[in-house]
Amino acid sequence: MNDISNPLEHEIKAAKLPHDIFISNLIMNHILLFTGIAAFGPSYIKFMVLIPIFSLMALAYTFYRASTVKREDSEFVYIHWQIARRWSKLFLGVLTLLASVAFFGWLANQYLGLMKEAVYGMIGGFGILPTLLAVLVLIVIESDSLHHARVGTLPKWARRQFLNEEEET
Repeated sequence: MNDISNPLEHEIKAAKLPHDIFISNLIMNHILLFTGIAAFGPSYIKFMVLIPIFSLMALAYTFYRASTVKREDSEFVYIHWQIARRWSKLFLGVLTLLASVAFFGWLANQYLGLMKEAVYGMIGGFGILPTLLAVLVLIVIESDSLHHARVGTLPKWARRQFLNEEEET
């Protein structure tokens, strides 16, 4: 095992992978694919189902790999997978919120007679808006994590959490 403060080139490359997957999911899937499908109009709206499918596939792969990577092989790579896993868990929570709000909106429309315009407003305000904000914030956070992986460092919070290092004052 190499010194964590001086990772090898192949460790840096391996540590960038989880961040690349997560950022690709956020930018290409949740921004570009969403915008592209929405731009084609109502006749293509059924293809919106691809966005959560691709996103759940990327998140599932991140969770799987984060659980299988061995700390003994490379602590630097292990910690970067755990960082990506942490933000993936947060994003999965946001996607669960969106799905729950959409489901409750559908229920309110079907069984309580709530107008579809009110349901759209509820889903937009309580589901889509938080999701979009989370995507933008997570892009910034994960870009910082990717930068740390590229230069061979770890964020201070990750050093405290995974290496039990105390902050110097």
